[in-house]
Amino acid sequence: MENNMKNLSECIREARTAGRAIGHFNISNMEGFSAVVMAAKELNVPVIIGVSEGERDFLGTREIVAVVKSYRERTGQAVFLNADHTYSFEKVVEAVDAGFDMVIYDGTEHSFEENIEITKKCLEYAKSKNPSIVFEGEIGFIGKSSKLLDSVPDGVGKMTTPEEAKTFVESTKVDLLAPAVGNVHGMVKGGEPALNIARIAEISMSSGVPLVLHGASGNSKEDIVSAIDAGVVIVHINTELRVAYRSGLMKSLQENPDELSPYKYLKGARNAMQKIVEEKLKIFNKI
Repeated sequence: MENNMKNLSECIREARTAGRAIGHFNISNMEGFSAVVMAAKELNVPVIIGVSEGERDFLGTREIVAVVKSYRERTGQAVFLNADHTYSFEKVVEAVDAGFDMVIYDGTEHSFEENIEITKKCLEYAKSKNPSIVFEGEIGFIGKSSKLLDSVPDGVGKMTTPEEAKTFVESTKVDLLAPAVGNVHGMVKGGEPALNIARIAEISMSSGVPLVLHGASGNSKEDIVSAIDAGVVIVHINTELRVAYRSGLMKSLQENPDELSPYKYLKGARNAMQKIVEEKLKIFNKI
């Protein structure tokens, strides 16, 4: 069944043409996997599952590839797997060799020139192994924490310029670009900073590639829709799912204090995450 379905590049092109975005949701366990695929199936939209280096270490890099591919082959559902925030050439190689649909090399803590150099090296390896793999680069630091934050972290706030975006894309040939446009990883207590929609539009025009919005947990519906209209084609959500998982699990345990079967009390956590995923997918797909 998988051979007859669209690949990720085709889904991205369709979303871009239609003025929609594909939801990208990070997971750490099978409850998260079920929450994401069930929500996407309910709405009949493509979806990307993201796993960071830490999440891959916990789940198993090859193991999560096997889970996604097996599910996709069985159902024909457009579910794709991204090696989110990969910080070294060695880790990119590991993800590519394992069979990920998409990889992002995050060189934002290097100089701009070093980021370009290492991104090119990673992309060339990835494409040599799998020409259809989707490769994403990132410029502009937006933090690294998927937590509830008291304030915007130090170093976050300097936005990517259209000139940087143009130079980076022309030099690296990345398929997708993740810029810093007022977004921040994690969720800031008291309110998320507003996205700079005008800057997103400028970067979209100068770079010529689809844009990815990282750190979208906590951003308003209005900001996200405007960002999609300005050129964003993939939107990342992680912290909101973690908050939902924790609160759903705590509620389930409190309501069933004597329950010992994990598959029973973990349903509360899964259902809480699925609700968030559905809400976000409706926004991204303008349903």
